[in-house]
Amino acid sequence: MLSLRRFFLDLSRYKKMIWISLLLFTIGIILGAAGSESIARLVAPQLESLQGYSRQLSQSPMPELSFFKFIFINNAVKSVAVILLGALLGLFPAIFLLMNGMVLGMVVSLAASQGENLFDLIVLGLLPHGIIEIPAILIASAFGLQFGYLVLKGVGELGARDRGDRTVKWGEFLTSAGRGAFWIVIFLLVAAVIESTITYYLVR
Repeated sequence: MLSLRRFFLDLSRYKKMIWISLLLFTIGIILGAAGSESIARLVAPQLESLQGYSRQLSQSPMPELSFFKFIFINNAVKSVAVILLGALLGLFPAIFLLMNGMVLGMVVSLAASQGENLFDLIVLGLLPHGIIEIPAILIASAFGLQFGYLVLKGVGELGARDRGDRTVKWGEFLTSAGRGAFWIVIFLLVAAVIESTITYYLVR
């Protein structure tokens, strides 16, 4: 059930949703980078919250371990929630992608406006862990969007006279979603290790 090969087969099966996830995330980045007042008001509380957590964790006796636990638990819980709450017609994953994209876009935009080195920010501060973390989040969101699509499709097929006329295979999807959640958490574990060690030392 937890085969990595089957996980990659699931990704090829749901590739349309992965592309939609990437599109929503990219739109969020563009909106965040645009820096309109309404977007700034929407995103600012999240940035302030993250800065507050960062200051607290930096002052802990073992900052690397504290960062690791916070990053991993935060990302893992949110990713699994994105899959499960996708059942609400896919709204939660879509909002999640847009918000995360806007946060990232605004961070880069603010750094550029303050004259910071964008090469260091992206290559040293984002790339080492982001190359694993961002795809994992996109995949989790894709499963959530697929869940929402199947719920909507399943509701539409309720009136089918014969069960054989229904095309939604819940057992198949839930198995693949469970497998996806397992591997997504594993990838986020690796990303958290990188972010709390390599990225931490590179940007400190």
